[in-house]
Amino acid sequence: MSASGGDPSGGDPSGRFPLRAAVVTLSDKASAGLRTDASGPLLRELLEGLGAVVAGPHVVPDDQTQIEQTLAALADSGDLDLILTTGGTGLAPRDRTPEATWAVADRLAPGFAEAMRAASLSVTPHAMLSRATAVVRGKTLIINMPGSPKACREHFAVIAPVLDHAIETLRGEAFECASPQSGGAAPQSGGASPERGGASSQAGGAAPEGAGVEGPA
Repeated sequence: MSASGGDPSGGDPSGRFPLRAAVVTLSDKASAGLRTDASGPLLRELLEGLGAVVAGPHVVPDDQTQIEQTLAALADSGDLDLILTTGGTGLAPRDRTPEATWAVADRLAPGFAEAMRAASLSVTPHAMLSRATAVVRGKTLIINMPGSPKACREHFAVIAPVLDHAIETLRGEAFECASPQSGGAAPQSGGASPERGGASSQAGGAAPEGAGVEGPA
C-alpha cells in the first residue's frame, strides 16, 4: 500500500514503507446508522497526519465474535502494521472490545495502555473505569482507544511519539532502542556485547492492562 502512486515508500526519503494502519469503530448505534461515527474519522485524520496510509474506519457492532473476526482478518491480511479500535472499553454490559482484543493476541503490549491511563488520570478520575488494552498479533500492533473524540485526541497524543519505533521493531527494522550517536561515538571498552543481546522480554506472562479512557462509542 503506497501513499503516492508508484512510490512504495510513500515519498519517505529513507525508502521505508509508510505506516499502514486501519481504524475500527465498535458501536452498536453507529453500525446501525443511529449515530454518526465521530471518533473513527478523527483517528484516521490523526494517523494521516503522521504520514500513515489508513483503511477505514470499519464500523462493527459491540459483538465480541464479530470484533474478534474483524481484528483477526485485518491483522492476518499482512497489509497492516497498526490497528486502532475506538469504543467498547468501559464497564457497560456490551463493552467487549478488550475481551475481543485479548482473544486474538499473540503477545501483550501493556505499555501503551499504562501510559494512556496514567495521562488520562491527570484529567479525570473516570480513567479508572477503562479496560482498554494493547496487543500484538503477528506483526500487527492493536491498540484500544477511547470512544469519545476528545479522549481519542488526548490519548493519540500520548502514543504518537513511539508508534514509528514500535512499528520498526515489529517489522524487524529497529536494532537498537537508543538513537545512534552522531559523529561516530567511541566504542565501549572491553568488547561489551550489544545492549539488545541481554534485554528481557516485556511480554512474557504480563497481565492485561487497561488504558485510561472515557466514554463508550
